[in-house]
Amino acid sequence: MHTHTTESFEPYVHSTFDTSFNYRTTDPAYNVVSVGDTITQQLEAAGIAMIHDTTIHDYPSYNGAYERSAETVKAILAEYPSICVVLDIHRDAIQDGNTLLQPVVEIDGKEATQVMIISGCDDGTMDMPNYLQNFHFACRLQTCMEQRYPGLTRPILFDYRKYNQDLTTGSLLIEIGTHGNTLEQVQYAGKLVGKALAETLYKLQKTNGGS
Repeated sequence: MHTHTTESFEPYVHSTFDTSFNYRTTDPAYNVVSVGDTITQQLEAAGIAMIHDTTIHDYPSYNGAYERSAETVKAILAEYPSICVVLDIHRDAIQDGNTLLQPVVEIDGKEATQVMIISGCDDGTMDMPNYLQNFHFACRLQTCMEQRYPGLTRPILFDYRKYNQDLTTGSLLIEIGTHGNTLEQVQYAGKLVGKALAETLYKLQKTNGGS
């Protein structure tokens, strides 16, 4: 699912920063929904049942997006209580003045954007007592991605942040690329994330005795 559903990307690699370009769109072919579609394809190809929710939570109002996405997730969990993994797929925004940063890595001769997992922790005020289970999941996924595709990931951001990660013990926010990356780069990264995610889930299932 996507809290900031309208987050979009550069159309192509270029040397100048167009300050008038709008890095938001409701068109799912050009925003983070397309990255979620790519991840979905890999999970389905691996035989993993899942739901890709494409509800727009940040338009017309950006404020309150997390509250709205929480309601979406709660409704899905109520209908499918066996779900234990919830991934909120975003893109980052890294900018230095008038320069956009475009973190990429070459994997199998093709450019993929780098990926960052955000796993929140609780300082005792956030009502998230099981945050370490999310973090352990983040570490397993990060390890798998780096073993399969060295350089794909940026360091995990482990910080006092909630991001609705109190709703399950398998909740993570994943930043796939930045607004300086192209759609082609992020979709390729989504494909790699999907493959590593499928492997991680199967390994966890085996560790937990097939449950």
